[in-house]
Amino acid sequence: MYADISLCLTENDSNRCCRKLNAFTLAMAMICLAACGSKEKPASQSLVVVNGQEITVHQINDELMRSNVQIPPEQKELASKQLLESLIDRQLLQGQAVKDKIDRDPAVMQAIERSKSQIVAQAYLQKRLAANAKPTKDEIQAYFNQHPEIFAQRKIFNMSQLIIAKNDFSNELKILIGESKSLDDISTWFTVHKVEFVRNKMVKNSSEMPLELVAKLQGMKKGQLMVVEEGDRSVLVTVNDVKEVPVTLEIAEPQIGQFLLDQSIKLASLAELARLRSDAKIEYLTPIKGMATPDPDTKSATASTAMNLIGKNSGDALKRGIAGL
Repeated sequence: MYADISLCLTENDSNRCCRKLNAFTLAMAMICLAACGSKEKPASQSLVVVNGQEITVHQINDELMRSNVQIPPEQKELASKQLLESLIDRQLLQGQAVKDKIDRDPAVMQAIERSKSQIVAQAYLQKRLAANAKPTKDEIQAYFNQHPEIFAQRKIFNMSQLIIAKNDFSNELKILIGESKSLDDISTWFTVHKVEFVRNKMVKNSSEMPLELVAKLQGMKKGQLMVVEEGDRSVLVTVNDVKEVPVTLEIAEPQIGQFLLDQSIKLASLAELARLRSDAKIEYLTPIKGMATPDPDTKSATASTAMNLIGKNSGDALKRGIAGL
C-alpha cells in the first residue's frame, strides 16, 4: 500500500514539475521575444549597396575631407549626393575591372604597390613627427624682426614689363636701354625692328619676390629700366609706383608659426631618414649609367646633409617670402 502511495505521489510530483517547467520555459521565451521586439536597431552607416559592396557615410566624409575644398554649408548636401554618385560609378568600374582581371595586370599591381608604399611611408612619418614642437612666441618674434622686408617694411610695387625672347636681346637694345629710354620708346623700337614682345602690368609685394630683386627695385627711380633674366626670356621692368604696406606681428604670427613648423618638420624628416639609412644595410647592385656608385662605407644621408638641405630650403623659402601675407 505504501509502495502504491509512494508511486502515486512520485507521478503527481513529476507531472506538476513538468507543468511548472513548461510554464517557466514559455515565460522566458515571451520575455526574450519582448526584449528582441523592443531593442532598437543601430543606425546603418551604409548609404547604398552596389553589387554587394557597401558605400558608407564614412567614405563620403573621407572623400570630402581629402578634397581640401571648402564647401558652403548650404551646398554640402548637394555635394554629398554628387559624390555618392561618383563613388557608385567608381565601384562599378572597379567591379568590372576585377571581373576582367585588370587588377592582376603587372603594371596595375606595380602601381598599387607603389601607392601603398607611399601611403605607409607617409603615415609613418606623420606618426613619428606628430609630437613636433610648435614654435614659441619668442621664435616667431625673432623671425619677424629678422625679415623687415617681408613684414614691417613690406612694400607694394606697381610695375610695367616688356617680355621678349632672350635671343632677341641684342647689343643695340642694350645701348638703347643704357640711354634710359622709356618702355614706350622701347616698345616702338621693337615694333620697328619686328621684335616680338608682350607688354604686361603687374602689382607685387616684397614678400612675393626674391630678396635680391626687392633690393634692386627699392633702389630704382620711377621710370628707370631694369632687365631681369627668366629662363629663355628677358624681361624689361620699370617701376611706376611704390607703396608702404607694413604687416604687423599680430597679423603675421599664424603664417610665421606655420612656416617655422613646416621647416622644423622638414628637418626632423631628413634627420629620421639619416637615422634609418645609418642603421640600414644598403647595397647598390647595378650602377645607373651616368651616376657615380656611392662608396659602400659612406651613408647617402647624414645629419650634416640634412642640415645642409634644410638650409637650402630655408633660403629658397625666404627668397619667395611667406605665401598668403
